[in-house]
Amino acid sequence: MRPVLQPDGRPMLIGSQPIKDHARATQLVMAHVPEIPNWVQLPFYPQEGMVSQFAVGLPGLIHGEERTYVDTSADGFDDEMVAFFEEFLAVVEERRPWDESRFAFDRTQAPGFFELLSALKAPPKPFAVKGQITGPITFCTSLTDERRRAIFYNEALRDAAVKMLALKAGWQVRQLKAAGAPVILFIDEPALAGYGSSEFISISREDIAACLQEVVDMVHSLGAWAGVHVCANTDWSLLLSSELDIVNFDAFGYFDKFVLYAEPLKSFLHAGGCLAWGLVPTSPADVVSAATLEQVWARWQAGVQALAALGVDPVALRRQSFITPSCGTGSLPPELSQKVLEMTQALSARVRNS
Repeated sequence: MRPVLQPDGRPMLIGSQPIKDHARATQLVMAHVPEIPNWVQLPFYPQEGMVSQFAVGLPGLIHGEERTYVDTSADGFDDEMVAFFEEFLAVVEERRPWDESRFAFDRTQAPGFFELLSALKAPPKPFAVKGQITGPITFCTSLTDERRRAIFYNEALRDAAVKMLALKAGWQVRQLKAAGAPVILFIDEPALAGYGSSEFISISREDIAACLQEVVDMVHSLGAWAGVHVCANTDWSLLLSSELDIVNFDAFGYFDKFVLYAEPLKSFLHAGGCLAWGLVPTSPADVVSAATLEQVWARWQAGVQALAALGVDPVALRRQSFITPSCGTGSLPPELSQKVLEMTQALSARVRNS
């Protein structure tokens, strides 16, 4: 049974940072969001890209000089698919240890994850700990086959990818639980910013919902909370009407679009769902440079007032809110990344003391 989630304005980060040292990046996390620390992804390392970091273990995967892709035409691909699903069932049915499967991270694949595990051994116990996985829609529309066709359109391969992401999310939850604190597992779905556009015209709402639900179900089955992060605008009704526990949105740039989904938003909050307000901007760099604490504080106040006008209780809203940057900081200069972390921490403190 998962406890009731009441973050009460605590700060939380998205994941990426623009530095080269995983230990230093983890120190920054522990300094600025000690109550909900996360593991870091450093885009400086190609293997820590949104697709490549989580693609290890997928049948037919090729790391070429120019791109990573799946070769479905290779000899033995069908056998690889059979072996994949056999291993998936063995892990789910507890006939094979998770740590000895392709669904576990190793230190070369995700150094930041293991840095976080080490940091969590020191007291005090946090409010919660956060892991993250690239979402199935982003993953399956970004990774292509030998013909450069997105693997989303290969139903068997899409099924394998979604199951792989679900178990990699589940493996994280099992590892992070060792900290003795509740676990939050975020599903990062930047591709959903394109939902409703011509790029997604052949992808149904039902397919998107089913892919997300499979990952959410795995997270919930292990007693953790599931959140989603979309760093721009999307059809928020799709996410607000799902079984997600947390919806993270860019409140700095897109609050006016988000609040248009008044009825599903009110239903989500009434059911106990939480909002993660991305109030601290992370792009473009000149906007980040010019941003002030007073500016983002004013946006928080305006957002609360707008939702109160829709009938949302401001006290309950704060209780069900996190404060976050609008996205990761991996694309920023290090000094601006530092500013984002500091401002997120400071804004959270002001919200909690208001």
